[in-house]
Amino acid sequence: MYVKIKSAKMAYEEVLALPAPLHEKPIRQRMVFRILLLVLSLLDLWRTRFTYETIGLEKLGREEPCLVLMNHSSFIDLKIAARLLVTRPYHVICTADGFVGKRRLLRWIGCIPTRKFMMDVTLVRDMVYAVRELKSSILMFPEASYSFDGTQTPLPESLGKCLKLLRVPVIMIRTDGAFARDPLYNDLQRRKVRVSAKVEYLLSGEEITRMSAQELNALLQEKFTYDHFRWQQENRIMVKEAFRADGLHRMLYKCPHCRMEGQMQGQGIRIKCRHCGRAYELTEYGYLQSVNEETPAFTHIPDWYRWERECVRQELEEGTYRLEAPVLIYMMVNTDCLYQVGEGTLIHSLEGFHLTGCGGKLDYTQEPLASYSLYSDFYWYEIGDVISIGDTRAQYYCFPQIQGDIVAKARLAAEELYKIVKKAGK
Repeated sequence: MYVKIKSAKMAYEEVLALPAPLHEKPIRQRMVFRILLLVLSLLDLWRTRFTYETIGLEKLGREEPCLVLMNHSSFIDLKIAARLLVTRPYHVICTADGFVGKRRLLRWIGCIPTRKFMMDVTLVRDMVYAVRELKSSILMFPEASYSFDGTQTPLPESLGKCLKLLRVPVIMIRTDGAFARDPLYNDLQRRKVRVSAKVEYLLSGEEITRMSAQELNALLQEKFTYDHFRWQQENRIMVKEAFRADGLHRMLYKCPHCRMEGQMQGQGIRIKCRHCGRAYELTEYGYLQSVNEETPAFTHIPDWYRWERECVRQELEEGTYRLEAPVLIYMMVNTDCLYQVGEGTLIHSLEGFHLTGCGGKLDYTQEPLASYSLYSDFYWYEIGDVISIGDTRAQYYCFPQIQGDIVAKARLAAEELYKIVKKAGK
């Protein structure tokens, strides 16, 4: 089951006048809520025949708080965590929009809000408080967003420093099958795929103390390197559903043959370019197979997506990259509601993001170094594909109102532009 978000229409200036939410410290999670989360998760786990294995968990004390890092593939991740962590109190780091309309409930079940891809000093303080004062563990998805192509997404550079500040053991939960069952591009259509997890003791507090933040980051980067499509292929996992390519154009938006963008269409078991007619079938084992009886440009989806990243990087380096789209704008300034404030224009260029709208009242800019990635999503809360930018005062959710697929390209461009600008500043 997917949860929709509470929303309402309101004038931009009225939303700005709303009081900012007061910060509240985390509340220790009660056993009854852990049991409730487990009960609500059991049906989905049973459907996927969920299994797990543990490595080195005997090193972790029964009452010892720890930091649990988990890769992020689909909504079932939280249900897996509910099963694996039921015996110890834990807090979940989750995006602030998840609190909209249900703040009190999420606080009681142990959630701590944050804003994706932003430096958040308050979050660090809350994590320290949870570990040291509440004696609770912390569950974090350090990638922050679901993977588009089934491979890892960037980790925050501050993660190593966070580990050294907390000084608690680090556990990793890595899932297999969760992405194949419910990839983000596929319009929330679930497939019949078994899901499993590996729970591994990575680091003790003493080991963290001896290692530098850079060494910790390198280790975590290695652990968070994966390819879910490759896993499917190597393990001969069949995805038989006839909708397995639905929405694939959201991610594979650029034709590798005619190089046109926004002309791809993923439907059924095929993805096709409407401009040049080239088509590929997504096989039951996760390969791309040319339909046009010619040598395929790609047989592996992450390779296609990686090529798109290289194309975006080239546009940025040549100074030709520019995204401009009319958008429907929602705002979040507190967790009471998500407010639809009107229409506007979103521009992304070498200078960063520029959002204008609401009859000229809204004018927001965001520099490239403000975020190492971009909060973009497909079919967000069943509203539509979204690009989200903002600061600690307000978050803007922009839903493109044009033909073509720009959400994935915008994320790639934001990540590559961050690297370029940061390297130039050193």
